[in-house]
Amino acid sequence: MKRKVLLLEPNYKNKFPPIGLMKLATYFKLRGDDVVFYKGNLKEFVIGQITEECIEKLNSLDSKINWKLRADKIAKYIKYRKHDDLEAIEINKSEYSILIYPWIKYYKNFYHKGEYKKYPKWDWIGVTTLFTFHWDITIETIEFAKTLVKDINNLMIGGVLASIQPKEIEKATGIKPHCGTLSTPGDIDSDNPYIIDELPLDYSILDEIDYIYPDNNAYYSYSTRGCIRHCSFCAVPILEPKYNDYLPLHDRILRTKRLFGEQQNLLLMDNNVLASTYLPTIIEDIKSCGFRKGAKYFEPNHYDIAIRNLRLHINDRAYIRKCFRLLEELNNSKSLKDDVRVEIYALREQYGLLHQNTCTRQAILDSYYLFSSYFNIRNSKIRSFGRIRHVDFNQGVDARLFNEENVRLLSQIPIRPLRIAFDDMHTKSAYINALKLSVKYGMKDFSNYLLYNFKDEPIDLYRRLKINVDLCEELDVSIYSFPMKYHPIREEHSHDRDFIGEHWNRKYIRAIQAILNATKGKVGRGHSFFEKAFGRNEKEYMELLIMPETFIIFRFFFEHLGYTDAWRQEINALTDIEKQDLYPIIFKNDFKNIEDLTDNPKFLSILRYYKNYRNDIADKNSELYNLKQEFDKKNNDQK
Repeated sequence: MKRKVLLLEPNYKNKFPPIGLMKLATYFKLRGDDVVFYKGNLKEFVIGQITEECIEKLNSLDSKINWKLRADKIAKYIKYRKHDDLEAIEINKSEYSILIYPWIKYYKNFYHKGEYKKYPKWDWIGVTTLFTFHWDITIETIEFAKTLVKDINNLMIGGVLASIQPKEIEKATGIKPHCGTLSTPGDIDSDNPYIIDELPLDYSILDEIDYIYPDNNAYYSYSTRGCIRHCSFCAVPILEPKYNDYLPLHDRILRTKRLFGEQQNLLLMDNNVLASTYLPTIIEDIKSCGFRKGAKYFEPNHYDIAIRNLRLHINDRAYIRKCFRLLEELNNSKSLKDDVRVEIYALREQYGLLHQNTCTRQAILDSYYLFSSYFNIRNSKIRSFGRIRHVDFNQGVDARLFNEENVRLLSQIPIRPLRIAFDDMHTKSAYINALKLSVKYGMKDFSNYLLYNFKDEPIDLYRRLKINVDLCEELDVSIYSFPMKYHPIREEHSHDRDFIGEHWNRKYIRAIQAILNATKGKVGRGHSFFEKAFGRNEKEYMELLIMPETFIIFRFFFEHLGYTDAWRQEINALTDIEKQDLYPIIFKNDFKNIEDLTDNPKFLSILRYYKNYRNDIADKNSELYNLKQEFDKKNNDQK
């Protein structure tokens, strides 16, 4: 029997789409089930579902009115229960209004009284999970899913958090999660012949939601699974305990291209590809998928693909939304003349394609040939400029496994950037060797995450950053460093971001975050930029770590006012013993009630600089606000 399947991703921000859910979508569709994917406000999801039921009922009462065109107004009334919203639906224009009013109010009460929980409609629900610090929103999503599924035994929780903290999730929700990957036949259904983890991804479900993943327009895949290392800070040994050193790419990428269209880049989620003895085969697979050095991407006609998939009923819900979005983009395209855009608008109006609520599959198919020529004109202009393709081993490669042969192989594909892990100073020699070998074979674009707040000392972060800045100049390359704060995956503070490493303190952590806010989280090439952000030397860096936070955020402004020099003079005038007494107060980074922190007049004078000046800067009635406006105006005039 055909099942109604709901796949949920909690409404947190993330770069990559949920690969596990995309595989599940493929699995359930292979079994003939009806699959819906959702990421967003869960209350809005329920209101949307109830609105659809309401519209279906209203159509049965009065089919002369296009109730779908009023879906937004109906949903608004169901949500807010306001009389003005009810009037906006214009029920009185129906000759059956006396019958319709009670039903509109019924569905409003159906939502607000929680009646929908008594009539769950989903046969199976899957919830994916990610980082442990997304605990609250993840648990909220699971609890909500429990109210939507017919049988609680058909609610599956999986993913990173579920695999790392299964006991905690079960204790909080009563649901025992699935740990690891779906890697054996019989997972989910006893008669399942498929290994779900090896199924191709269903990219169509991404068009069912409004959320846009930052790293889109890419093939997402694996060429290996697991890792030979067992780093204590890493979740991979739990998620993928067995190292699988070869997963063929070609057929999976080809299927994606055939069904969903060509993607520009190839994003591989391997955790340690260089450990594979099949690396030569993996590189050949990548090249056979169209990712050779210098390869270009020519954007396909997305409208043609969407129309074809609508005809094949691959995912009507997704492709109706996608066709509407493409028509909107076409209508607003600056590459088309005004009179052409007027023609397109008129055609959309004629077929009821001006509003997403009124878009129907049949109207889109009936009007295809009228719009196709416009898309062909626009697409021919886009396709005349191919874009360079890139391969990204997004989880990074292991510097300790670099050798001439491995780097020679990597250099055959358009990797950009090459991400080389630099998690601590102990791997410094291997890291520098890896970079120099890569440059020898023609690679010049690099990136890495720099783990801090683990077992490292604060000065280690500065040293690693400086190594990268120095190597940029020495090797004439680009290295983007992304300092990444360590969060425990199982201990205290795994559900929040408050963990402080043994050599760190709250003030140091806030200082690094303040600096990274200014650099947009990354550190690139250029000594002057680096030295201004992190200090010209280690002494200046350590001074920055204890500097008042607003002095870091508004660096030039407070230097201009002389506040920074005044603070520096006072703190440097202290004896070493006095500093030993003051610094622990600063390290706690709590300056709400300064007078309660100490009765030492020298300390009180210094601690007053740690006041949160941001409120004054934002207050139009304050002197600091006016000074900041003058400072900004002067700088803008000089530019």
